[in-house]
Amino acid sequence: MTFAAPLEAKSIRFRARSFVAFTLTPEAPLAAWLEGLDHWIGNSPGYFAGRPVLLDLNTLKPQPGEIAALVAELATRGIRIYAIELEGASLGAELPPPLVGAKEATTDGLLPGRKARAEVSDKAEGKAPEHTVGAREDAARDGKAGASKAGESEPQQEASGTLMIKSPIRSGQAIVHPHGDVIVLGSVASGSEIIAAGSIHVYGTLRGRASAGALGNKGARIFCRRNEAELLAVDGWYVTAEEMEGVSRGKPVQAFLDGESLRVAPLS
Repeated sequence: MTFAAPLEAKSIRFRARSFVAFTLTPEAPLAAWLEGLDHWIGNSPGYFAGRPVLLDLNTLKPQPGEIAALVAELATRGIRIYAIELEGASLGAELPPPLVGAKEATTDGLLPGRKARAEVSDKAEGKAPEHTVGAREDAARDGKAGASKAGESEPQQEASGTLMIKSPIRSGQAIVHPHGDVIVLGSVASGSEIIAAGSIHVYGTLRGRASAGALGNKGARIFCRRNEAELLAVDGWYVTAEEMEGVSRGKPVQAFLDGESLRVAPLS
């Protein structure tokens, strides 16, 4: 009598992944909030293209039928919602899945029990969506910057937490560093982005987007030798290229918070 050897079942491996995402928090009146969002998109076309976006509805608290309409409204603006955060909600299969257990990130790490939120403020306030990190990225743990397209040379992270990038940042690259300052020895191309928990130093021309103090550091600054930036932001407060036109374009500048406004001043 012969017996067949039992087949060895392969185990399924589950791994947790974290990523940088935007959280939009609509507020009433919704029409005014959408108008502010349109202003933001008008100043930064394609800003949300290809980015994971979470929709926090705990402030708006819409009815179930209104959620689908809002998701569709955002889709017409090129914003794809990956998940929805709404306490006690039961979402239909046609909607993005509910998000549970969101945590806020800071420069010291995660604050348990607090929800990460980033609001798109209205035109008068001029405050940008905050960049939130659900947890430390795999790449950041290894001392490397997350990038949508890999650079030719790897960035180097110093012991102090400063990330030094020796090669130019090409269009389409997104450098995310939630542990300190970012120093770029070359230039930053249009269509690229740098997000840093600390300050950003660009020793060449800055043509892309730069967001310093992204995890709540009001003292962060942005320095560049030649300002051709699409957008500069510190702790969520931002200025766009059209607002800087004729004032600081093409000059060495520093951007920093002065009270509740973002100043872009010549760097002497």
